[in-house]
Amino acid sequence: MQLTAFAKRYRALRGDELVADTYRRFPFFATRSEVAERVHKGDRDALARIASARTGASGRALQTTGYEGHTLESYLNLLLKGGITVLCDVRRNPLSRKYGFSKSTLAWGCEGVGIRYEHLPELGIASEQRQSLETQADYDALFAEYDRTWLPKQADALKKSRGWVDGGERVALTCYEHLPNQCHRHCMAEALEARFGKDFSATHL
Repeated sequence: MQLTAFAKRYRALRGDELVADTYRRFPFFATRSEVAERVHKGDRDALARIASARTGASGRALQTTGYEGHTLESYLNLLLKGGITVLCDVRRNPLSRKYGFSKSTLAWGCEGVGIRYEHLPELGIASEQRQSLETQADYDALFAEYDRTWLPKQADALKKSRGWVDGGERVALTCYEHLPNQCHRHCMAEALEARFGKDFSATHL
């Protein structure tokens, strides 16, 4: 029944008309579109709805997020709502059994919505160091070691992150874990703030 109704509704729509119809019903998904003005052909109401759907987040910022619990679509929507312009992947090995989150697919997804993907593997933690983490105390011990012995050696990578923010980007540091206190990205965020000041105080999406 639903498939029949769907087919009847859209069988006459092709190309730009189909895109325009989608944008009218879901204006948020047109907020980074490069063709919205063309497909709407001066439809001011439709363009206004797209403009109002754009996030109010603007200006340079440092944020962090994890993809745990997300599909690729919901994750990209989270980044868009946060106004993110650069996604910095801080996994040492950016592979995932979860669709959409291995390096090439994630970079492709980001590019499709106007977000630049960057990878800083030197800031990651080796997977074997994460095998026996069961309690928050285990995580805290690992991150204390990371802060003490590894992060101080990564001045160039931290400066690169700083450069993106200084250049006006809204940067999100990303890894897997949903909770920032169970991911090394919070160590990076704290190191950036300690080195470069309160402008680098991170929020966690």
